Amino acid sequence: MSDISRRRVLHIALPIVLSNATVPILGAVDTGVVGQMGLAAPIGAVGVGAVVLTSIYWIFSFLRMGTSGFVAQARGAGDHPEVAAHLMRALLVAFAAGLALICLQWPLFQLAFRIAPASAEVEALAQTYLSIRIWGAPATIGLYALTGWLIAVERTRGVLLLQLWMNSVNVLLDLLFVIGWGWGVAGVASATLIAETTGLALALWLARGAFQGGHWRDRTRLMNRAALIRMARVNADIMIRSVVLQFSFTTFLFLGAAQGDLRLAANQVLLQFLEITACALDGFAFAAEALVGQAVGARNRANLRHAARVAAEWSLLGAVLLALLFALGGPAIIDLMTTSPEIRTEARLYLPWLVVAPLIGVASWTLDGIFIGATMTREMRNAMLFSVAIYAVALLILPPLWGNHGLWAALMVLNAVRGLSMAAYYPRAEAKVAQFG
Repeated sequence: MSDISRRRVLHIALPIVLSNATVPILGAVDTGVVGQMGLAAPIGAVGVGAVVLTSIYWIFSFLRMGTSGFVAQARGAGDHPEVAAHLMRALLVAFAAGLALICLQWPLFQLAFRIAPASAEVEALAQTYLSIRIWGAPATIGLYALTGWLIAVERTRGVLLLQLWMNSVNVLLDLLFVIGWGWGVAGVASATLIAETTGLALALWLARGAFQGGHWRDRTRLMNRAALIRMARVNADIMIRSVVLQFSFTTFLFLGAAQGDLRLAANQVLLQFLEITACALDGFAFAAEALVGQAVGARNRANLRHAARVAAEWSLLGAVLLALLFALGGPAIIDLMTTSPEIRTEARLYLPWLVVAPLIGVASWTLDGIFIGATMTREMRNAMLFSVAIYAVALLILPPLWGNHGLWAALMVLNAVRGLSMAAYYPRAEAKVAQFG
């Protein structure tokens, strides 16, 4: 932990940035391959099915963040048995959740179709898609835990390798099953299922160090009451925080839709700029998770402060570069996303908000990583609840005054307040460290 350099942070962050950059490719290939059938219903079915499963699986994403924080702290403390035990506890939760989803698939999917109804043909094809992919639930949720472990032990190149493997398998099998064998929607689902299952196998191999020594199967350690209670509390805080954040973005979309189809489409295009920002800055937040967690585990305040500062420096540089990219290349990016002259013109009106968005949001992204590493999840949750309350007030005041500009201004308020409120909590992270380094 003594060598917390800018190079080390970049070594952790860069593979995550590259891994995130590959994620949109998969959805595009799935859509493109099934689109070769020349029919609308299969495309809609794959889209609906993917959204349903992503929404369900996303509930368990707390396993990624919680595992990362716990493992980093155990590693910093030199507690190797707990490094293994934390992963095993998370995997047990993941596999249990996956099996539960398999057993409950029928009522879950029926509820999803009631919330978002589609034509009879699309629903039938989506049901086929879902009935195949659901068998990958234990693998998909298990990958959250394994990814968190790899980040905590600074093996982010493994995360990149894992993402490249799953994307490559999925694309190749898409081509074989759909184009070659004519399996249609079932082929797309089967390709993803195999990619997820083989991805789990690869991730377990990458994390094989956790299974050496036998600590991972020490039942007494795994079932330690204090550890289980702490795990439940941290994961519950993360889940509440994530649900509230998702609700905020959903509200933004609904209010945008109320202003007409043109503004809804423009907002959807511009939200991709936020997605790009998140993918880029997540790498430095993940580096903060690993290094801050290790500093907390080692009880070294100086290392914690240094890790937080170096991660923040890289994040700020990334935010400035993104702001410049959006200022200079934003119109070209918009043109790549849509061919409609009306949507292009409308999106350009609100592009300045996306230019400043990385600079306004950088503090919240970086502090998320710091707080996860320090397992300050209660503070994360409370900061999010406070920020959303202020966001709600902004939504009541700004859109009626400024229309869609007011809506974007309210979203900037949300990110700014998140950063400020977490910054106010930051001294508690240093207070968790008993030893002064």
